[in-house]
Amino acid sequence: MKRMLGFTVIASILFFVNVSHCRTKLVALPERADTVIRLDNPNSTLVEEERVLTLQKGTNQVDFSWTGVSIDPDSICIKILTHPKEVNIISVSYPPGENALVWQIYSPQPYEERIRISYLLKNIDRLITYKAIANKEETKIDLQSFLVLRNFSGEDFSQAKILLDYGETFEKQVLHEETRQMLLLTRQNVPIEKRFTFDAMVLPWDPEKVQGNVGIPVTYVAKNDKKSGFGEFALWNGKARIFQDDGHNSTIFLGEDNLNFTPVGDKFSLYTGDSRDIVITQRKMKDIKINVKKNNSGSIVLYDTDEIMKIEIENFKDAPANLTIVENILGQWDMEETSHQYEKEDANILKFNLNLAPKAKQTIIYHYHRRNVR
Repeated sequence: MKRMLGFTVIASILFFVNVSHCRTKLVALPERADTVIRLDNPNSTLVEEERVLTLQKGTNQVDFSWTGVSIDPDSICIKILTHPKEVNIISVSYPPGENALVWQIYSPQPYEERIRISYLLKNIDRLITYKAIANKEETKIDLQSFLVLRNFSGEDFSQAKILLDYGETFEKQVLHEETRQMLLLTRQNVPIEKRFTFDAMVLPWDPEKVQGNVGIPVTYVAKNDKKSGFGEFALWNGKARIFQDDGHNSTIFLGEDNLNFTPVGDKFSLYTGDSRDIVITQRKMKDIKINVKKNNSGSIVLYDTDEIMKIEIENFKDAPANLTIVENILGQWDMEETSHQYEKEDANILKFNLNLAPKAKQTIIYHYHRRNVR
């Protein structure tokens, strides 16, 4: 079924112009002079198109209608460009039961008037994808970002400028039911840090009690700043495929991850798999109740705890490793003593960041009190 976008100026004569899936009725023979598809907002797509109207002196009735095109009718706007101080939009009305609206435009003289029509178009969206290739040493990556545009709006665009808030501007034909992939940006030699992360809330504390080896998640961490070749705009979230140079003019596929939305100055990480070269064993060495408070019947209603944790780490790799230990302490707590410095992510989560030497062992011991446990 043919989809139609209608546009009529009633002043003297009427005639029709076909533009792919849309039909336009005007006094002059207007074609889309410029069309811009803006993808800045991940939830809505803004279309802006410019046309030239042949206006007669006096009041011109402009009828804008659409059939089979997913336009949000409340979003349709018109802007006068050539004579904005002389040509005025008097009113707009919506004929009942129709996908249409009618503008009344007053022109003091006969004019060839350039206008811009904008509207939100549904069922046209975009995906962002990434491809990262790490060097053999895993110290840098080459990162590419792609725009995947999917058009199921019912409208054809014979030639349109496609804009995101970063990357290249594309001039492409985008037809209804068409999907296009376009390269947005390329950054080479982006410095990364290879980091191992043990999260005590997720991974088993004693790998000897688990069948098979316990893998420690490995990520590549980079920063969205000028030093890394970025720092001009936020990076949109999207699926990333990660590869590594094998040193023989080929690549190894490491895996897939989602690159989260990353503002300027923030870090992003890409998960590449699990490593069995680092073994971590965590045990609670002490957990006793102190400062116990009881009710009149002798039942415990409130107490503090005195707790000691011990974490043993062994690096079996022939290379150094950056390791993050993530610990979670619920409730109100005070650190009494610790063998290593830590940083607090929030009220309950603390992190130990270690630089492990090759074939080395380290032990973390920390002693804390939890208060007002019910």
